[in-house]
Amino acid sequence: MTGTSPDVPTSLRSTAPWWADAVVYQVYIRSFADGDGDGIGDIAGLRSKIPYLAELGVDAIWINPWYPSPQADAGYDVADYRDIEPAYGTLVEADLLIAEAHAAGLRVILDIVPNHTSDQHAWFRAALAGDEAARARYIFRPGRGEAGELPPNNWQSVFGGPAWTRSTNTDGTPGEWYLHLFAPEQPDLDWENREVRAEFEDILRFWFDRGVDGFRVDVAHGLVKDQGFADAEGPVGLLRNDHTHPAWDNDGVHEIYRGWRRVADSYDPPRIFVAEAWVAGSERLAQYLRPDELHTAFQFDFLGVPFSAAAMAPVVDSAREAVAEAGGTTTWVLSNHDVVRHVTRYARSQPDHYIDSAWDRRRWADEKPDLALGVRRARAATLFVLALPGTVYLYQGEELGLPEVEEIPGEARQDPVFAMSTDGDVGRDGCRVPLPWGGDGEAAGFSPPGATAAPWLPQPQGWERFSAAAQDGDPASVLTLYRTALRLRRAHLTGATDFAWVHRSEDVVAFRVGAVEVWTNTGDSPVEVPSGEVLLASVDGFTDGLLPAAATVWLRTS
Repeated sequence: MTGTSPDVPTSLRSTAPWWADAVVYQVYIRSFADGDGDGIGDIAGLRSKIPYLAELGVDAIWINPWYPSPQADAGYDVADYRDIEPAYGTLVEADLLIAEAHAAGLRVILDIVPNHTSDQHAWFRAALAGDEAARARYIFRPGRGEAGELPPNNWQSVFGGPAWTRSTNTDGTPGEWYLHLFAPEQPDLDWENREVRAEFEDILRFWFDRGVDGFRVDVAHGLVKDQGFADAEGPVGLLRNDHTHPAWDNDGVHEIYRGWRRVADSYDPPRIFVAEAWVAGSERLAQYLRPDELHTAFQFDFLGVPFSAAAMAPVVDSAREAVAEAGGTTTWVLSNHDVVRHVTRYARSQPDHYIDSAWDRRRWADEKPDLALGVRRARAATLFVLALPGTVYLYQGEELGLPEVEEIPGEARQDPVFAMSTDGDVGRDGCRVPLPWGGDGEAAGFSPPGATAAPWLPQPQGWERFSAAAQDGDPASVLTLYRTALRLRRAHLTGATDFAWVHRSEDVVAFRVGAVEVWTNTGDSPVEVPSGEVLLASVDGFTDGLLPAAATVWLRTS
């Protein structure tokens, strides 16, 4: 899969495992491709697109939760961790997908959701029915007040409102409160309970035995809560990394992941993990990457860093320094299923601070996006990130230049953030709209010909202009840029272990990896760059000399 290139000097080649410099494509399965015409993406649709993904040039796919779920939070409320959501297919189809992906040279990473289950999980149903052993697997606490009528503390749900819901005893009287850092339908597990720990290690083995290559760990920093359950001084917001909260990033999580690593290492080849860990800085993140814990963790800063050389370069430094201390590798990402797509983030005024998608969805409400500028900046940022040493995760549709869909009627929105928000956050549906594939299919090609069901989220008018079919073969398209960049990354950058800055200023940043210099101009005026062979530029027509505004170029200078 990701071998080294003859263009990389032998002395600078990496002997790192496959995942250390892989490009992984995130599949939000509900919105990826609809194979049976019911308006919902599924395994059949994903299987049909394996050739597309292989041609794109990625090394692996990460599939968002595909387990049985009431879909209170798009599958992150899991009712059964050892089966497939019927709307998506069957275990037999899952086995076929894994085999077909492997045959195409793609590894398969699944999502595991260990912080909480669905309230429809057999364990939680038993807990509410009075089973004390089942109850001990969740976090139930007495309420405050004379009759326990107040929540145990002031913690707030990430989605808005209290993080506690009062249960009802089997005799109909008010009972204790249970913790849910997300929706009420997502009760938090108690990871102090040994049965919980044993269960999840068994779940890992279930999927590893079926050939799965690894897991992305949802809310990896949230499993262990401060056992004092004291009031918090600030919000419980998931997407902020500049605060502390008793629910997040407690040291007890590391014992859990040492157990998981032992499970992963018992397979040949070893399986891998990538952590979704929103923590207070790269130093804390590095603790998850110690040699006996998780393999990688998302470096999320690029999800909120403005398009500015002065802001982007320090992120690279901080991330690289932190993982170097842990002996790990960096993991870069520009978009995912939780944040505003980066085309739209870059299409509006860039603040001088970290962009919080939840806040900026409201801040930008009255600022019309300049999508042409957003695409131009996104192309430049993509080439910047794809040239960095480490793993890169792509979010489905970014290779098509998809913007955020902001005009979704309230009655069509399904994200619990929209329903639970107390401050006008419209939620994450805008980055989850079903993909346009084009061709003769319905719903911009998302569903097959003859399908009568509408996509589960409405596609905007003109969505087909972004389709893969419309962009295929167009040398100026975003899709062509991605295909070319991934091919050249593998030929000239994969396996290179050296990295050095060659220029840093307010608007311009440049670095060298192997024999390639990467120059990014985030300013408004052209800048002079060195002479060299232009391997790839984010703008059409660049050959040498002055790099235009909002552009990146890969140069071979020796």
